[in-house]
Amino acid sequence: MRYYLFLLLGLFYCVNGLDAQQKLSTKSNRAAKLYNEAISKLNLQYYEATIRNLNEAIKEDENFIEAYILLGEVYTDTREDSLAIATFKKSINVNPEFFPPLYSNLANLELNNGFYADAYEHIKKYLSYPSLNPKFRLSAEYLLKSCEFALEAIKKPVQFNPQNLGPAINDKYDQYWPNISADGQTFVVTQLMPIDPAQPSTPNNRQEDFYVSAWKDNAWEKAKPVGPPLNTSRNEGAQSISADGKIMVFTGCNRKDGFGGCDLYISEKINDEWSVPRNMGENVNSKSKETQPSISADGRTIYFASNRDKTKGGLDIWKVVMNDSNEWSKPINLGDSINTPFDEQSPFIHADDRTLYFSSMGWPGMGRFDLFVTRKLSDSTWTKPMNLGYPINTHFSDEGLMVNAKGNTAYFSSNREGYGGRDIFSFELYKEVQPTPVSYMKGLVFDAETKKHLVASFELIDLATSNMIMKAKSNADGTFLICIPAGKDYALNVNKKGYLFYSDNFTMKGGDYFKPFSKDVPLEPIKVGSKVVMKNIFYNHDSYELLQESKIELNKLLAMLNEIKNLKIEVSGHTDNTGTNEYNLKLSENRAKAVANYLIAHGINAARISWKGYGESQPIADNNTPESKAKNRRTEFKVTSL
Repeated sequence: MRYYLFLLLGLFYCVNGLDAQQKLSTKSNRAAKLYNEAISKLNLQYYEATIRNLNEAIKEDENFIEAYILLGEVYTDTREDSLAIATFKKSINVNPEFFPPLYSNLANLELNNGFYADAYEHIKKYLSYPSLNPKFRLSAEYLLKSCEFALEAIKKPVQFNPQNLGPAINDKYDQYWPNISADGQTFVVTQLMPIDPAQPSTPNNRQEDFYVSAWKDNAWEKAKPVGPPLNTSRNEGAQSISADGKIMVFTGCNRKDGFGGCDLYISEKINDEWSVPRNMGENVNSKSKETQPSISADGRTIYFASNRDKTKGGLDIWKVVMNDSNEWSKPINLGDSINTPFDEQSPFIHADDRTLYFSSMGWPGMGRFDLFVTRKLSDSTWTKPMNLGYPINTHFSDEGLMVNAKGNTAYFSSNREGYGGRDIFSFELYKEVQPTPVSYMKGLVFDAETKKHLVASFELIDLATSNMIMKAKSNADGTFLICIPAGKDYALNVNKKGYLFYSDNFTMKGGDYFKPFSKDVPLEPIKVGSKVVMKNIFYNHDSYELLQESKIELNKLLAMLNEIKNLKIEVSGHTDNTGTNEYNLKLSENRAKAVANYLIAHGINAARISWKGYGESQPIADNNTPESKAKNRRTEFKVTSL
């Protein structure tokens, strides 16, 4: 956490006029004159001349406390922290009680430079004064908590061994905001470089662009500019890519179509070409600053930082959610469980859709911005943020972290030793701060007859609770990638108007969490003779009693029958070849009848539903393995009339 208290010049008892010297502690006319000249030069931001004057004033009077304090402030403003700390300490030696806020300023500098024990003593001294402004007292109490946290954290360091990603990703310029797709095949970073490499890097000679690398032959290829229309002559940065790498949301500032200083923009990748970025609109953006987006795995929620109206203080973390009409909601503040009266930023929502990493100045930490993790609860509140610990967090600003889908590797930007400027590093996350591991399924949705690629809707549902885990759509070219968190059993439904739904299920309990699934999805047009295997219809062993988990798929079939009023179907039951023909035929018929009875009991006219058991007579796989036998034990429905 960083807390900075600016000392107002008026507090130094400096006034214009002949009696100014009488209000200063020095009795030296020359020292007072030099001091007043320093103030005039400081007002013009002539920092070198100001420092020169103040040092000369101190030479004239080594106990001139106002000169020490102002010199310390100038060193702070010019980011010469070591000189500022030394100067403030000298002023305390001259008169420990002269200006109590000095202890807070000094403690803040010491915290931000890793001198935690000194910072702890000085902020305790500041808090000992009884008549502090409540706002300043609150800030000081936050600073004290950070000192206490830092001193304990150093005693218990966490596992941390950062590895530079090498020259394929990094070069002599600054690289930051790493993003990686869920399949680990695409890596995107923001790079800051001079517009004219022959000139010094200044605010007017710097350009942010996106660079992308592909994973090939077990290594990252050399990162290349994404190119137009994403990269322009303006700055683009702080990007987030979707799990499938087909959507990018990023920050664009000071643009003609903007609503404020910095807005969020979105672009889609279609047939390997990025669309012209479009402003996400006034539902998302405001007259304030919106920045640092992070897209959820299903692409339907975006987390971001903003200082818009009704923030808790400074930058807060917000989210917007896409509704069923593909419109973004008004921004929702994540609330007191995450946001504080200070700055929170750089959110990253993991592909498990419940683990959020972010940077904060407001939660106790090592100084400036620290990295934290929190987890979403069932009621959409969040657990108390956990500091990732030392030495992941240090007295430097730590931000812009993301974690791979598997949940074991984090990526971040740092100016530690590397190729020059800020580089991208990776490190293995220790277990306590890892998210739920996530696997994925990717493939193609197409018309089963024409092979035309289709845009379809996906639903991933927790079989145990019937809770919707994820909603997504395939891309314009029919490709899709959906993330599947470990630890549960899931039903998958794929839907498109005019087609029978497709179903599948996944067990993610135990085993290799990250073994990806590759599956193409053929959708059957709704016509007589079309049929679907209902893979999420479950019965008790050797029984026709429907299990609770079957209701997800049964209700999906109910919805289709209610929508298409003239649709008639046959429900069919099938078994493997275990047991006698007679037994299997009876079991399959009873199972088909159980499904039909469920539909009829829930309002479907019995004339629209028929059922039949086929026993083991229509296998779709050989019966030589447990896996193939499981495929043959199935329930189907077929369209018999429209």
